[in-house]
Amino acid sequence: MKPLNDLTLGQKVGQLLMCGFHSQHADEQITRLIRDYHVGGVIYFRRNVESVDQLTRLSAELQDMAAEAGALPLMISVDQEGGMVARIDQEGMTQVPGNMALGATGNPEYTLECARILGCELKSIGIDMNLAPVVDVNNNPLNPVIGVRSYGEHAESVAAHGIAAITGYQSQGIAATAKHFPGHGDTAVDSHLGMVTVPHDRNRLEQMELLPFRKAIEAGVDAIMTAHVMFPSIEPEPIPATLSHKVLTGLLREEMGFEGIIITDCLEMHAISKPYGVAEAAVRAVEAGADLILVSHTLQDQVAALEAIVEAVRTGRISEEVIHQAVERIMTWKRKRCGQQNDHLVSPKASETVEATDVETVDCTKPTEPNELTLFKIASSSITIVHNDGLLPLDPEKDVYVIWPEVVQRTEVDEPWSHTESLGMALSQLRGRVREHKITTQPTYDEADRILADVSDSEQVIVCTYTSAGHLPKGQQYLVEKLNKNHPLIVIALRNPYDLLEISRPGSYVCTYENTPAVVRALSHVLTGGLQPTGTLPVRLR
Repeated sequence: MKPLNDLTLGQKVGQLLMCGFHSQHADEQITRLIRDYHVGGVIYFRRNVESVDQLTRLSAELQDMAAEAGALPLMISVDQEGGMVARIDQEGMTQVPGNMALGATGNPEYTLECARILGCELKSIGIDMNLAPVVDVNNNPLNPVIGVRSYGEHAESVAAHGIAAITGYQSQGIAATAKHFPGHGDTAVDSHLGMVTVPHDRNRLEQMELLPFRKAIEAGVDAIMTAHVMFPSIEPEPIPATLSHKVLTGLLREEMGFEGIIITDCLEMHAISKPYGVAEAAVRAVEAGADLILVSHTLQDQVAALEAIVEAVRTGRISEEVIHQAVERIMTWKRKRCGQQNDHLVSPKASETVEATDVETVDCTKPTEPNELTLFKIASSSITIVHNDGLLPLDPEKDVYVIWPEVVQRTEVDEPWSHTESLGMALSQLRGRVREHKITTQPTYDEADRILADVSDSEQVIVCTYTSAGHLPKGQQYLVEKLNKNHPLIVIALRNPYDLLEISRPGSYVCTYENTPAVVRALSHVLTGGLQPTGTLPVRLR
């Protein structure tokens, strides 16, 4: 690896940028960023993925391109949180449970095992950094962006699961990233769309929001991602944490003692890009203490951010020593993580953080059946029966009508899966006389009325709800309320457990926290009485 003092200013600043692009191959955008601007990091999204083999080749191609350009190895990252946020959902990548499902099991060792499996698979395809785990404490039912991405509303539990995930990823040579500092859980606005404030005093922040991050630092987490959220009790000026010197340097570096990489959330999110612009925000983030600047989408913004930082150094706004220190941290990380293989990667410090567990590397060459059994076991332990007025298990002598919502529209925190299994499909494998009607997650009232007419003579009715934002969509609310008046209704919240707060009490209410295939299969066994679920709500439905 080239010595730091041998790098030009442009090469140093390039190391501070992590950029996305829009192809499944090395297109003009990423080629230009690597060859001309010496970017140090790349982030993958669903748009970059055709298959696991293709992504493995792409990772190698990008690293070869960086080497040919005389650049440092790339830091290749992805948001592979598990559950409903998984950029790689192709065959060959295990669909591990999401955070709230794991929180519902009450068992951090499940979280450790999932992170070990996922870490091994990511490393095998050339990825060195996972932008996970989310350690936000989700205690706001209306949170539109965190929700089931959190382990729950109890800070101690979130911290325990977060430590387990960090341990699992880093034991496999994958940098873990605790996010979103200082905490995005108690918000009711999506920072992708606008500015957010967490108004609590410092004592409350210490007890709730900051506790999981302190524990993550103690566990040796490699990176921490910032939140585009304002915290007046820490930073009195009306600026988000990502751009605050008091938050990133004063609190995170100096007070909390974090020595790893501080990475921003994407600067193209509207909470940042609208009031500041990406270029100015990049400069302010570096001034605040960020090491790695994430610009995920637009070449124009990526180049503008790079050039703005270089110009800030040349004019004296940012000292070159600040850039030097950031690059030094990045290079230290790259020596530790980039290009490692999956042999003997256990971190002694990390392995001590989960009691009575021997952290071992996972052999990715083994068949996937053991992983499938593990996922089924975890799913069975996460499914939560909130209440049941005698409607479960299903009566095998009566027919069943299932209403299943399909995710068809992509958002920042929700994407259609390339392969899914509906509840009707899973139930039909266990018993006959199952009818299923599929709807979108945003059904119209007319669509709901057609279902009501179709379901009128059914003996057992199951309606599955799906909320990816803060509120159950109006069409789903309307459908549930109408069904609830005329049927002993079983409602299954496929994602957001808070759906119960927006409907009348149904006969039975079940939470699964996600609709991944392992969960749907386990759910079918729960509904028919073949499995006794043991999940407990990680949030209060109040």
